[in-house]
Amino acid sequence: MNRIFRTHGPVQAARGDRRRRFAAGLAGVAIAGTFCGPVLAQAWPVKPVRWIVPFSSGGVADIPARIIGQKLSEALGQQIVIENRPGAGGTLGSEAVARAQPDGYAWLVVSNTNVINAALYTKLPYDPVKDFTPVIHFASTPNVLVVHPSFPAKSVKELIDVARKRPKQIFYASSGNGSSQHLFAALFESLAKVDMEHVPFKGSGPAIAALVGGEVSMSFTGMSAVLPFIRSGKLRALGVTTPQRNAALPDVPAIGEQVPGYEATLWLGLLAPANTPRDIVGRMNAEVGKVLKDPGVRKLLVDGGNDVVGGSPEEFGRLFNAELAKWAKIVKAVGAKID
Repeated sequence: MNRIFRTHGPVQAARGDRRRRFAAGLAGVAIAGTFCGPVLAQAWPVKPVRWIVPFSSGGVADIPARIIGQKLSEALGQQIVIENRPGAGGTLGSEAVARAQPDGYAWLVVSNTNVINAALYTKLPYDPVKDFTPVIHFASTPNVLVVHPSFPAKSVKELIDVARKRPKQIFYASSGNGSSQHLFAALFESLAKVDMEHVPFKGSGPAIAALVGGEVSMSFTGMSAVLPFIRSGKLRALGVTTPQRNAALPDVPAIGEQVPGYEATLWLGLLAPANTPRDIVGRMNAEVGKVLKDPGVRKLLVDGGNDVVGGSPEEFGRLFNAELAKWAKIVKAVGAKID
C-alpha cells in the first residue's frame, strides 16, 4: 500500500501551534475546575439565605433565630429569611432541609425536638444524623412549668398534690406530639408519679394562646416565649427545667428542687443539609459566632432566658450525638409515644 507523505513546512507548523494552544486551553480548564469549588464557596452568599424553623412563629426557637438572623444579614450582606414550617413535631421543616440542595441557601434551626423525634417515631422521612451537617450550637435555655392563674397550685409540690388527687383531670399543652415540651412533661409525670392529659397543638404559639385563654391548665414552655406573660401576670411560673435557676426568673425554683433527678435543658442550634461545602459551613459558623459575641444580641438573648453558647461544628456534633443517646433512654424509660 502506497502512503503519501506531505511535507509542507508552514502548514505543519500552523497545526503544531494549534495543538499547543488547544493543550494549553485544556490545562487551563483543568486548573479552573480544580479551583472553581472554593471560588464559588468564597463568593457565597449571592442571594437571600433561608433559615427554616420547623416550629410556629413566636416560639422558643423562632425568637432567638430572628434575633441572630437580623444581625447576621448585616454581616453577610444578604437577607436571612426566617421561614416557619411547623407540623408533625418539627419533622416537616426538618425534611425540607434534608431534601434541599446543599448549596448554603437552606439551613435548619434545631432543638432537642430533633433528637427526641429519632426515638419517638418508628420511621422518619430523613436520617437525623446522615442527612445533616452540624454547624453551631447557639443557645441553651430552660423550659418553664407555667400554669394559668386560676389553677389552684402555687408551687411544684402543690401541683403534684393536686395531680395525684385528680388523675387524668389536668390538661397540659405542648407544641406538638413528640416535641421537647411533650417529653419534658412526660419526664415530669414519670418522676413525680402523676398522670395528666396531653393536649398537642401545632406549635408553641397556639399552645401558649390556649393556656393564656384558660383552655388548658399548664405547659412546659420555652422561657423566651412566655416571659412576657409571666411578667404581666397572665401566667404563673412554678419551676424551670434546668438543674439551676435562671437569671431571667431568679425567684422561680428549679423543678429538680422538688422532683429529684429532674433535668431537661432545651438547646438550639443550626444544621445544614449533608454535603454542604465545608468552607460554607465554616463561614456560617464563624459569622454566627461573631454575632453571638455582639453585646446587643447577647443582651436580647440573655434577657429572653437564653444562655449564649457558640463553638465549632465538631462540638455541636458531639452534643447532638450525646443528646440522641440520652433522649432515646428517656423515651424508653417514660414509655412516651406519639398519640
